[in-house]
Amino acid sequence: MTVTTAMVKELRAATGAGVLDCKNALTEANGNFDEAVEFLRKQGLATAAKKASREANEGLIGNYVHMGSKAASMIEVNCETDFVARTDDFQQLVKDLAMQIVALKPIYVSREDIPEEVLQKEREIYAAQMADSGKPDHILDKIVEGKLEKYYQEVCLVDQPFAKDDSMTVDDLVTRAIAKLGENIVIRRFTRYEVGE
Repeated sequence: MTVTTAMVKELRAATGAGVLDCKNALTEANGNFDEAVEFLRKQGLATAAKKASREANEGLIGNYVHMGSKAASMIEVNCETDFVARTDDFQQLVKDLAMQIVALKPIYVSREDIPEEVLQKEREIYAAQMADSGKPDHILDKIVEGKLEKYYQEVCLVDQPFAKDDSMTVDDLVTRAIAKLGENIVIRRFTRYEVGE
């Protein structure tokens, strides 16, 4: 099938990928739009994984103040260059992340930030809740791990469902931004404020 300029333009508008990448994806998918999108997504995620090891020392500090000024957040999100930090896409990402913090109240950026004693205490609580269930130990361990996964989704920013589109996590959102902007992006730290807390 012949790939037309109109097809490339449509795919580019839908994905934000480069012209050549769109043309290659459409060629690979024999002109099938949905397969081309999937191809680009796979390529983008592979590219994002490669970029994850690169230094990210530029970026922005963003904030969000909720209507009524009762809750607010500040967040530092880093990228590799000041050029990317000034793009609308990066600024929108920072704004969305700041809003996410106000809305879903995470405590940590990622699982690695949770102190071991906090995790141990959570495990003990979950094990105590299941103690009288009569289930074998190997089943109890799986249940505790399942409850820990839910705990991560509540307290870790990157594990939370994205507030604007809960079909993806915050980590998925950042990975897509890495694929689109072509640089490593790191959520460095955040603070959440609420009146009376």
